[in-house]
Amino acid sequence: MTTIAAETDARTLGGYLQQQVAGFRGPITIEKFPDGQSNPTFLVRAQSGRYVLRRKPAGQLLKSAHAVDREFRVMSALAGTDVPVARTYHLCEDDSIIGSMFYLMEYVEGRMLWNPALPDLQPPQRRAIYAEMNRVLAALHSVDIEAVGLTDYGKPGNYFARQVGRWSRQYRASETETIAAMEHLLQWLPANMPAEDGRVSLVHGDFRLDNMLFHPLEPRVLALLDWELSTLGHPFADLAYQCMQLRMDHDGIMPGLGGLERSDLGIPSEKDYVAAYCAQMGIDEIPHWNFYLVFSFFRFAAILQGVKQRALAGNASSDKALQMGNLARPLAEMALELC
Repeated sequence: MTTIAAETDARTLGGYLQQQVAGFRGPITIEKFPDGQSNPTFLVRAQSGRYVLRRKPAGQLLKSAHAVDREFRVMSALAGTDVPVARTYHLCEDDSIIGSMFYLMEYVEGRMLWNPALPDLQPPQRRAIYAEMNRVLAALHSVDIEAVGLTDYGKPGNYFARQVGRWSRQYRASETETIAAMEHLLQWLPANMPAEDGRVSLVHGDFRLDNMLFHPLEPRVLALLDWELSTLGHPFADLAYQCMQLRMDHDGIMPGLGGLERSDLGIPSEKDYVAAYCAQMGIDEIPHWNFYLVFSFFRFAAILQGVKQRALAGNASSDKALQMGNLARPLAEMALELC
């Protein structure tokens, strides 16, 4: 781990948090978690306990990116719902404290599972982990957005059209080379857009195994993390995004389940995982599934292109950023095969 800033900044931050957060007591030490490609995340140790701080990265940023204030808002709104989230303490919009907007939340002690093949577990344990992820996803998409005060958290309707437009612009703004498959997708997606079906829910935007903290011993999610991309949108986008990642090569820098026999591992097939989700949501099937998968590959490729641009500019949050960014091309090519 590396420190957030100079010792004088740690003293400034500790004093500020002591004034803003009930029960917070300094002095503090600050260390950066080594993983994560977007918003830098830090462990804050204080006399009153351990906390987690998320901040915007340094340098010039794309418009609407790295919205830590949105993360803070949505996690605060979900407290008390069936969606497991970390407790939030304070949002600081004053850049003078540490140089950018940040928020403080609780430190959750749990297991971070990185490999979706779950190599250290047995088949019954793997089945339980996947069933729990499916439950959390259905719980998220069942949240009453009016009851939790999030009716203005995103624009209703035309979700995929708006998302294709947004990520097309983000991709162009962070483009470092011409990717032929992306050029094709930029044309294919608008031309193959399904008709609106009226579904609107809170969507996470980055729903995957390693964005969850599990109980140390039980197959139970304690906190769903990294809400930067959350919005009001179409629930099938989250489901397709997770299934898209599970299609990726099992031995890549971002491992999936591609090339593995799921039944031998005790992990449900994509068909069974989707069917379990449908059962929990009370729906029969998901039409246009192929479109949702293509969109997910495209969107993720656009996100990783932004990671690559930040890496080349020296503003990346992780040492693996360039490797991650280089996945943009193969992801786009996988989407093209689905087309």
